[in-house]
Amino acid sequence: MSLSETRPAERLHGLDALRGTALLLGVVLHAAMAYFPVTIWIVADTDNSPLAGILFFAIHLFRMTSFFLIAGLFAHMMLQRRGAPGFIRDRLIRIAGPLFVFWTPIFAAFVAVIIWMAAIRNGGSIPTDGPPPPALTVGNFPLTHLWFLWVLTGLYAALLILRAPFALLDRSGGWGRVVDRITGALIGPWTPALMAAPLAVAFWLAPDWIPFFGIPTPDTGLVPNPVALTGFGTAFGLGFLLDRRRDLLGRIERLWPVFTVIALVAGAAALVLAGGPVPQLVPVTDPALKAPLAAVMALAIFAATFAALSLALRFASGHSAVRRYLADASYWVYLIHLPLVMVGQVLVVNAVLPWFVKFGLVTGGTMAVSLLTYELLVRHSFMGRWLNGRRVPWRRGPHVAPAAAE
Repeated sequence: MSLSETRPAERLHGLDALRGTALLLGVVLHAAMAYFPVTIWIVADTDNSPLAGILFFAIHLFRMTSFFLIAGLFAHMMLQRRGAPGFIRDRLIRIAGPLFVFWTPIFAAFVAVIIWMAAIRNGGSIPTDGPPPPALTVGNFPLTHLWFLWVLTGLYAALLILRAPFALLDRSGGWGRVVDRITGALIGPWTPALMAAPLAVAFWLAPDWIPFFGIPTPDTGLVPNPVALTGFGTAFGLGFLLDRRRDLLGRIERLWPVFTVIALVAGAAALVLAGGPVPQLVPVTDPALKAPLAAVMALAIFAATFAALSLALRFASGHSAVRRYLADASYWVYLIHLPLVMVGQVLVVNAVLPWFVKFGLVTGGTMAVSLLTYELLVRHSFMGRWLNGRRVPWRRGPHVAPAAAE
């Protein structure tokens, strides 16, 4: 019997670990972008390598679909525990709240680093002949990396709207039992292919799809692109259904060798078909190439997602104080990491060092500052309760009983 089956009532440590890992990998992903062999980032370092491209591709393949799947599972769990009013209140505080509070300072820091990098490229002075910034509109609003909170808030709203008629009409639970049987039929070695089908169609229909980037990040504009809505929405929906059938997590866990092999094979094929680690970053237009690319890329994304999920359930389901701490800290790290990564990239851009040393310095420095500020400013303060739902008291020394009066 699997570990996840024997501990149904305990905290889902494996999913906590995967959620935290997905958020923390954002530091690695964004740090690697400066050392990509072709320019894709504001800070483009002349010390670069195709290995940075492979690292980026591997992380981007599964990271956000994994997170949306887990977010859907935890959304159902919270709805069951708190009801719709409590769910709405919690999500407004912990998801929508940080989006509106942090967007302005993060965007200001983002712009400041862009100006700093432009000054470096201009010989030390800020260029004055650039075009004026465009007016902010619904179509070009710069969500930065906080797009995830915006899309997640939209999925929560859609969930509540779609769930309402079922909750009102399915008093006997008959429809729910049918849905649970369908969910059970979805889970097996075939799951990545089934989940990939709608995403492959979305890739095929997207006129400007660049295969190397997989699901295009909806970081610009308040209306997410159809491909992102399809990929992240289906992952979120399946996660929601999986919490109704918690027993299926054991089946997913046992399939970790199958999912891992499919992910490695499909991921390697997707990388090759997308142009390799030094791709031409242009939309694919040839129908004869786009169809197999769309199918293989979609399969690779969901195979990698289920490989990550099954491996987390198999090897990280036990309690670990370190993993729990990093999972708690990961939300804060996610919120503040991008400006820190960019500052680190600019600080070492002219250093005569191998790319992997610069990459290590940027990644390590960002993690150090993020975790230090989490410990000192967040974990033990009101911000810990705001972001994580609980404030961890500072540890006190051992209590010494007063000496008895003589």
